[in-house]
Amino acid sequence: MGKLKLSDRQLYALIEAVKLSEAIKPSQQAKRKAFSRYKIEGWENSKLTGIFYSIQRRLGLIDEVIEELVGVSPLILDPWLRATLRVAVEVAVFRDPNERTLQHLKGLAKFLSGRTHPYVGYYYYELLPRVINYVPKLNSEEKRLKWKYLFPEWFIERMHKLLGGEAEELLKALNETLPVSLRVNCLKASVEDVEDYLKRRNLRFERSERVETVIRVLDPFNPGRLMEKGLALPQEEASAVASLILSPEPGETVVDLAAAPGGKTAHMAELMKNEGKIYAFDVDSERIKRMKQILRWAGVEIAEVKKLDGRKAPEFLGEKIADRVLLDAPCTSDGTIAKNPELRWRLREKNIPKVVQLQKELIESAWKLLKPGGRLLYSTCSMLSEENEEVVRWFLERHDDARLVPLNGPYDEGFLPGTMRAWPHRHRTIGFFYALIEKARVK
Repeated sequence: MGKLKLSDRQLYALIEAVKLSEAIKPSQQAKRKAFSRYKIEGWENSKLTGIFYSIQRRLGLIDEVIEELVGVSPLILDPWLRATLRVAVEVAVFRDPNERTLQHLKGLAKFLSGRTHPYVGYYYYELLPRVINYVPKLNSEEKRLKWKYLFPEWFIERMHKLLGGEAEELLKALNETLPVSLRVNCLKASVEDVEDYLKRRNLRFERSERVETVIRVLDPFNPGRLMEKGLALPQEEASAVASLILSPEPGETVVDLAAAPGGKTAHMAELMKNEGKIYAFDVDSERIKRMKQILRWAGVEIAEVKKLDGRKAPEFLGEKIADRVLLDAPCTSDGTIAKNPELRWRLREKNIPKVVQLQKELIESAWKLLKPGGRLLYSTCSMLSEENEEVVRWFLERHDDARLVPLNGPYDEGFLPGTMRAWPHRHRTIGFFYALIEKARVK
């Protein structure tokens, strides 16, 4: 690989894209808008897109470098200066720019002066030599791994505590792109129908070893058509396993306490053969809209969708009305980073207690809804013990009528006997936790 060459115009396009990405989500829309303004097309588009997404992936690390050099959080800097420094750090610290590109980085002082204030341009010009000469101090294992795999140090420490020497394998797996996984909707199609559809489009695929209705598509693929026909829905293997563990049966009453965007609701309706009743609760209007569309496509007839906080569900439905309750609890979602790379820098250690409190309130609500003899599945897509085993331990200590139903696969035992965990590096899926709890029958 030769040294990185970037022109003034290409740097301007990157800076505008990075600045816009703070306000426009998803970030690819910000990129498109900025790139079209500077007429970035063809090979140029491919090259700059790679750099733009690299900045998004490294954002937390880039901002730490800026804070070290400037002495304050980048978030309080002028927005144009912040975006310019983010691009400059990506180019000068993480890549190998040629001499001409370094000159263009210096020329950005003039660009900044025109966009905001001459003092800002002057400040950037004075700071740039320190950016170009920056060398990180990798004086601990956590820092080394942070620079190599792009995760906050506290998260790396937590994974070390859980997995020891295996933690690096997990961090590596979280940086690998997972293929699109589809769950065939057996209300409308067979696995063979969907495989034939993929074959006709010359797409490579494989069946999941653990869930017979999940197919991984190994080539770039947009599942839109399959979804609209209701033949299959995008769903990770580990997510599909949740409904299989709860195993609702035709004619039962089921409550899905945090249901949107509806993949598990649709799966449970399929397992129930569209017979019985599912109450699906969520609080997010946009996600509810999406869920209703997915359930319509899938041909689900037994789900009643309600915009309501799951903690209020017992007041709305009454107590002891459900044969099964699914609580796929709101969580930090760190197990999904391979699918959502930008999430890594939004993880905040200080937010965990607030999330855990919500999980505890929801699991108590789920228990009130459950009939004696009924089963509750508590699951998350987090890998942090506080959100998983510790919530379940806390719950079991409070309820004499609660019994853990041991799970013996398809994944590995959790850190509380009887619970289960899917690991990205061991199982080629997202990180997931499962605990199946049964309510004792009244004697």
